[in-house]
Amino acid sequence: MDALADLDRRIAGCRACPRLVDWREEVARTKRAAFADETYWGRPVPGFGPADARVLIVGLAPAAHGGNRTGRMFTGDRSGDVLYQALYDIGLASQPTATGLGDGLELHGVRVTSPVHCAPPANKPTPGERDTCRPWLVQELRLLRPTLRSVVVLGGFGWQATLPALAEAGWSVPRPRPAFGHGARVPLDGIELFGCFHVSQRNTFTGRLTPRMLRDVLGAAAGLR
Repeated sequence: MDALADLDRRIAGCRACPRLVDWREEVARTKRAAFADETYWGRPVPGFGPADARVLIVGLAPAAHGGNRTGRMFTGDRSGDVLYQALYDIGLASQPTATGLGDGLELHGVRVTSPVHCAPPANKPTPGERDTCRPWLVQELRLLRPTLRSVVVLGGFGWQATLPALAEAGWSVPRPRPAFGHGARVPLDGIELFGCFHVSQRNTFTGRLTPRMLRDVLGAAAGLR
């Protein structure tokens, strides 16, 4: 636990990508009107969940007024509302909502992270920013390896970022690399890699990703289905 906590602290202090540093700090200064009275986190957002997690969920990057505000992955935005409700529904979260660091939320056997730890403009990190951030994900994967049994990747960007991170962390990734798709399931050296549409508002509002679809993937990754 000490090694993972140290990693989280180092992530939160990273200033490697000038564009992302400028953006996250500008958002934290100007804020959204609805959160004008809050103090934004305004730093890289580390992963969230226990050090002995069996399931790792990989997203894209923190939302400008979600994780960049609250300091926790998928906390304080609509995407998080959908994800944590699904985790709660299948018994992997202590409560269905995530509002801030002091809200009491605990995850059971699950950790949530992303390949880019800073909120990017328009939710679009550049390939260079993704690659600069990769060593953090590689280190996180190595620390989780003793207990890790599955990785659920939300969306194509996360999929493309996670495969080389897994390879660098010591897993054998097939060539050609497996294609992303919702419901994709790839065995990798003692773990399974799952693909799932991202819990973005575009997907959840249009029904491209339904709560049941999300629960099915998460449940399969956790060995519940």
